[in-house]
Amino acid sequence: MGRDGQLPLFETKAAKGRILFGLYAVSTFVGICLICVYRLTHLPEEGKVGRWAWIGLFLSELGYILYWFITVTVRLKPIYRYTFKDRLTQRYEKVLPGIDIFVCTANPIIEPPTMVINTVLSVMAYDYPPEKLSVYLSDDGGSCLTFYALLEASQFSKVWLPFCKKFKVEPRCPEAYFSSTSEPHHNDPLMAEEWSSIKKLYEDMRNRIESAMKVGQISEEIRKQHKGFGEWDLVSDPRNHQTILQILIDGRDGKAMDVEGQPLPTLVYLSREKRPKYAHNFKAGAMNALIRVSSRISNGEIILNVDCDMYSNNSESVKDALCFLMDEETGREIAYVQFPQCFNNITKNDLYASSLNVIMEVELAGFGSGGPCYIGTGCFHRRETLCGKKYDMECEREQTTRNNDGKIEESASVLEETCKVLASCSYEDNTQWGKEMGLKYGCPVEDVLTGLSIQCRGWKSIYFTPERKAFLGVAPTTLLQSLIQHKRWSEGDFQIFLSSYCPFTYGHKRIPLKLQISYCIFLLWAPNCLPTLYYVAIPSLCLLKGISLFPKISSLWILPFAYVMSSSCAYSLGEFIWCGGTLLGWWNDQRMWVFKRTTSHFFGFSETILKQLGFSRSSFAVTSKVADEEESKRFEQEIMEFGAASPMFTILATLALLNLFTFVGGIKRVIIDMQAQVLDSLLLQILLCGVLVLMNLPVYHGLFFRKDATRMPYSVTYQSIAFALLACSLALY
Repeated sequence: MGRDGQLPLFETKAAKGRILFGLYAVSTFVGICLICVYRLTHLPEEGKVGRWAWIGLFLSELGYILYWFITVTVRLKPIYRYTFKDRLTQRYEKVLPGIDIFVCTANPIIEPPTMVINTVLSVMAYDYPPEKLSVYLSDDGGSCLTFYALLEASQFSKVWLPFCKKFKVEPRCPEAYFSSTSEPHHNDPLMAEEWSSIKKLYEDMRNRIESAMKVGQISEEIRKQHKGFGEWDLVSDPRNHQTILQILIDGRDGKAMDVEGQPLPTLVYLSREKRPKYAHNFKAGAMNALIRVSSRISNGEIILNVDCDMYSNNSESVKDALCFLMDEETGREIAYVQFPQCFNNITKNDLYASSLNVIMEVELAGFGSGGPCYIGTGCFHRRETLCGKKYDMECEREQTTRNNDGKIEESASVLEETCKVLASCSYEDNTQWGKEMGLKYGCPVEDVLTGLSIQCRGWKSIYFTPERKAFLGVAPTTLLQSLIQHKRWSEGDFQIFLSSYCPFTYGHKRIPLKLQISYCIFLLWAPNCLPTLYYVAIPSLCLLKGISLFPKISSLWILPFAYVMSSSCAYSLGEFIWCGGTLLGWWNDQRMWVFKRTTSHFFGFSETILKQLGFSRSSFAVTSKVADEEESKRFEQEIMEFGAASPMFTILATLALLNLFTFVGGIKRVIIDMQAQVLDSLLLQILLCGVLVLMNLPVYHGLFFRKDATRMPYSVTYQSIAFALLACSLALY
């Protein structure tokens, strides 16, 4: 029973199988302790060949042990929650809060307007009173093409929303719906007729938008359809323009109706002011402008933010979130409800490990009662928490819902003008925006930093994984896109760890110790590159010289090494399969972790250190959400794509060739010497090197066997061969 004798709106359950996990953790910890004993008791004497390689390997293993301890802490007690939406409807149907939905886009080329409006239409069609929904599109690209697409969407919504609600359509993203369902011929003649009509209207709209995109401008005929196009008469540069604010659908207007005579949600286009002399602070700056503008237009108590490629896949997600935020017992202390980040273009074996299944299903669920970090999309916030409010007993006494009787009476045109100043460059001067109010500035992962600061103000958060995925987005379709994305994430996370916002200092006595540790599973991605680079290169180079760094196979000391390696692999595989993966998908995941740690995380680590020393500045790279036909075909066939002459590929290719050369050299040493003791002392290193060679098979294929445009560039091939041969030569001499 909840407060006042009412049944709770959600329930919490701990994950099953914790006894088995405890046995794995304890037994592996014993094996780790024995490995440490071996390293300390078998340290080569001073002056002996291999002493420093041994010490370096031990330090790398200590780094792995620290990170393993963090991962085990997170996995001790994952929490899963279940909602009761029927109870929510029974109690609060007439007093549901207003919901403001923020959709952010930044570039019409890599984030096509057709994709953006599909996301907008999907959230406009939520199973929620439309008069309490307001949707805001932030266009940081300042593109009239995006505005035109949104204008088209505003007209299409008049037929799309009633169609969705009449036939309970899922998903409510037009592109996803029509591409995943066939025309209903027999079941319902009325639906079949409307289905065909709506699909034709959608395809016509999409064709008009794509035609405008191909031309690269809006025709005069179209520009006459709406006064908003006149704003672009003053725009010569997307990085230097005035605030553009247009209310395309005014939900307060009694004439804003769909074809069935039902009210439509409010729909607003915003392109905040940008000037060369002002820092625009990337997505965080766009979000803060939306918070201010929306507070004047609709002032919804709850804010949902989604990336422009993250369409709604579940029309009841709003009610799921409100089951937590409006729960009588614990709802008042919850700041935000975070949904998983899922993708609709993941291939069967997930070549680039883009699904993030283990992170989404296990690690975020393991943050505990303090709640998960904020991951930047698919998150429902209380407006007051984003505006810097602290949680205290006064929040306990406040009502969860409020009637917003003081509605703004100004006309849409007046509101457009009065709200423009809220999105101006100078508005934040000498204020707490970006510091104590809104999303934090100065970090590539503003979302994680903002979530941590909210939790440190006394609020809690909720992680919810519904049976039907709430949001679906677009995962990177090339290797380089994936590596660049992880470089930004790891760089931003490590910046937080080294800053005054480090969970162990900033969160001391503010959030639970487990939550402080849980954050580090992401914040320490970048420095984890160091032990990985060492383990990938040094044992292989020592193999050339015949220097043994592991116990002999005939020694009992091999047992803890064998057990820790096998138990960790077995647990990792089991966990991956439980999260919905495949055996080959797990192998791809292991490969990608090696690739990311040796490239993305290494560059993220280096950039962070340079920034700390004052030699670098933060940047924000937007991942492309569009792929050409050939690229999509290779992605679906799970063929790894290279093509670009990137420093990341040079590192990957160099390490791949280094391990190939040393593996061949190790096998040659065993065959030539024909001595059992050589194999006895070097077998573990040969096996490690062999596993790395197997992982790098796609790299060898790209270097030497592919002839298409996406093979490894010749410049990268020549450089990596030279670097690998140089490293092997130095190891031998």
